Amino acid sequence: QVQLVESGGGLVQAGGSLRLSCAASGRTFSRCAMGWFRQAPGKSREFVAAVSWIGGSTFYADSVKGRFTISRDNAKNTLYLQMNSLKPEDTAVYYCAARGEGHYSGSYYQNEYDYWGQGTQVTVSS
Repeated sequence: QVQLVESGGGLVQAGGSLRLSCAASGRTFSRCAMGWFRQAPGKSREFVAAVSWIGGSTFYADSVKGRFTISRDNAKNTLYLQMNSLKPEDTAVYYCAARGEGHYSGSYYQNEYDYWGQGTQVTVSS
């Protein structure tokens, strides 16, 4: 079992940066591939980024590639999302998610994640 709590959201101007954190509890965090998703108002939740167990493999949605960086610190049981060059269209609630133990790689697909945080709001003003 993994419990996830996101933090670090807020209001930022276009072109600015934010770093989201996702604190995980549970002994199996280091064996869980992780992902970030987001849901904008009136839209369905979408994939943002994913990372493997030890952080060696990452991949991103095209819309954030080159601007966002996913990373993890297994010693701190924490997942991060560094967001640079933010745009108004990045405004959304951001969720971290964990796959079940034993899945090395992250996934683009929400239904392949077993645990979800409550989300943190990111608002980018123009």
